[in-house]
Amino acid sequence: MATTICFIIWVLFITDTVWTRSVRQVYEANDPEDWMVHDFHCPRECFCPPSFPTALYCENRALKAIPAIPSRIWYLYLENNLIETIPEKPFENATQLRWINLNKNKITNYGIEKGALSQLKKLLFLFLEDNELEEVPSPLPRSLEQLQLARNKVSRIPQGTFSNLENLTLLDLQHNKLLDNAFQRDTFKGLKNLMQLNMAKNSLRNMPPRLPANTMQLFLDNNSIEGIPENYFNVIPKVAFLRLNHNKLSDAGLPSSGFNVSSILDLQLSHNQLTKVPKISAHLQHLHLDHNKIKNVNVSVICPTTPITLPAEHDSFSYGPHLRYLRLDGNEIKPPIPMDLMTCFRLLQAVII
Repeated sequence: MATTICFIIWVLFITDTVWTRSVRQVYEANDPEDWMVHDFHCPRECFCPPSFPTALYCENRALKAIPAIPSRIWYLYLENNLIETIPEKPFENATQLRWINLNKNKITNYGIEKGALSQLKKLLFLFLEDNELEEVPSPLPRSLEQLQLARNKVSRIPQGTFSNLENLTLLDLQHNKLLDNAFQRDTFKGLKNLMQLNMAKNSLRNMPPRLPANTMQLFLDNNSIEGIPENYFNVIPKVAFLRLNHNKLSDAGLPSSGFNVSSILDLQLSHNQLTKVPKISAHLQHLHLDHNKIKNVNVSVICPTTPITLPAEHDSFSYGPHLRYLRLDGNEIKPPIPMDLMTCFRLLQAVII
């Protein structure tokens, strides 16, 4: 029980690290004493809460242009408007900006003036979801930690786009129009600290090449990926959460070692074309294989043989594979659960068939 609780706490910590690290940095730096040196001018199109003087709320106002941003503003909310362009001029005094939300507008790449974003030297969060972008905008400020571009029309990533973004920890490109030819071998070069990469709901047939080495969360659901190259995970040795649901993976498309990768803790392969359970690591804790074409579970093949060395104070029951959750429903498997499955995976708490 204690082990399970520790795992849950660890998962929550890892999942939220990308968010909390940056948010904490923003709020800790926000010293109320600094507000006194700024005036409290507020654009007439927006709302400036007296209790939060570094925030500017301009959302849901049918704005077609970005108003002049006062120098004291750190948090700028412009979502759900009719904005088509991001010029430099409104931001010329906004040197303290950390957070910009421009979701749900009509912004195109042609509408972004070249230095408008890169001049914001302290910007950490940039939200441009639900716009009309056809490529990842560039140049961007080196300070950026999160870039959210979901639900655009992105099909291109210009060479060198990420070359100076060594502080970026989260990149969200889900629900765009990315094809395999959008990536070169050096596309992600420069993203030294990237931890979460989301490219779900695109049109990929292959795994993206040469991902950043620090990637821990990789989401590729709802593509058309047919296979995974041999030794693919060698370049991302820290990947812990891997989602490949709703693809076209078959047994023939998997590496010979399957997913026997010690870093992977949560593996999701639902809604694919697998006919057998792939090889897994003894460290894996959650495995989703529902809605494939699996007919039986060959425990002699999938039971990890690599021993896990634990301190002497651990009881023998805790020694062995760490799998706790296994989902197999929507396949062609019929109960009962093979007893040797429970013998191998002694920590299993839930099996869904």
